[in-house]
Amino acid sequence: MFYYDPTMIVLIPAIIFALWAQSSVNSAFRKYSNVRNSLGITGAEAARRILDNNGLSDVPINVIGGGDLNNYYDPRDRSLNLSSEVYQSASVSAVAVACHEVGHAIQHESGYTFLKLRNSIVPLVNFTQMFSWPLIIIGILLTSVSAYGNLIFNIGVICFLFVIAFHLVTLPVELNASNRAIEQMTANGLVSSQDITGSRKVLRAAAMTYIAALATAIANLLRILLIAGRRND
Repeated sequence: MFYYDPTMIVLIPAIIFALWAQSSVNSAFRKYSNVRNSLGITGAEAARRILDNNGLSDVPINVIGGGDLNNYYDPRDRSLNLSSEVYQSASVSAVAVACHEVGHAIQHESGYTFLKLRNSIVPLVNFTQMFSWPLIIIGILLTSVSAYGNLIFNIGVICFLFVIAFHLVTLPVELNASNRAIEQMTANGLVSSQDITGSRKVLRAAAMTYIAALATAIANLLRILLIAGRRND
């Protein structure tokens, strides 16, 4: 039998936004993957030049699998990890994405506050994320039969708040890395004005996915609170 949950109305806009954001970043990346950058330099070469010019010549650049957009800087071993497409391609997309990850390396080296904060809460967020939903569901189920139901539910909500905090802190980290990427690409003479336009579009589309993740997390919390409120009525 079909069951309509009215609380889904809170989540649906966030889901649509998230799908649109992911579609936008994929579209922008594909479009500018077909546009060769003005210097014919690969993502790895651009990243290496910026790293070296910022005193980070000891940061290795690794090739990894997992999809074209699977790129990241790992602060644990100070390594830059790029997909094969980004590593070897001389496209506008490849250079923009590679330089964005270099932006994280520069953040790490300079002690960027929001990056330090994000890195410091990762273990806590991983722990609370694991238990937030089970505690919330158990708490809701027990609310009507046990005095501990509300307590368990509230602990679950607190755990979920750490997840939202992580998304909230991640947003300025990613926006700042993109700004650093554009600044470094320009300062190091790696791009033309046309390259900058495409690079901004790729990085702006990528930023929307982080905004969507935050919006989805907040919408989930609102839905949880609405469900709990209805059960307490």
